[in-house]
Amino acid sequence: MSDLHIRCAGPGDVDAVLSFWLEAAEGTSISDDHDGVSRLIARDPEALLLAERGSRLVGTVIAGFDGWRCSAYRLAVHPDHRREGIATALTEAAEQRFLGLGGRRVDAMVLEANERAHHTWAAGGYHREDHWRRWVKPLTD
Repeated sequence: MSDLHIRCAGPGDVDAVLSFWLEAAEGTSISDDHDGVSRLIARDPEALLLAERGSRLVGTVIAGFDGWRCSAYRLAVHPDHRREGIATALTEAAEQRFLGLGGRRVDAMVLEANERAHHTWAAGGYHREDHWRRWVKPLTD
């Protein structure tokens, strides 16, 4: 793992991240476009964490903090690099960011049907809270 480098994404990474998510992430989001990711980076330049080996992007996580809640989104590892500790390294980096910001608890957004992700988060010490449900309303078409 010593060759794994985790850094914050910058504006020049947007297209590579979007391409990566098409290959490595489960599902899509209404914000999965150039404008959405660019806005994230502009608003919180330390939120989108990238894991790289050499010059190759192998993992991502969004570690968002709004001053109240720590939220983890888009934990994704390239299929060719799974089970190498990349997800663990990314979640630990996100947790360190949250601790530095005064966060107290992390909420991870995990697709219900993504069994692989359930195991990954559970291995990291996270547990499912069945009494919560996410309610959503798109603001645009």
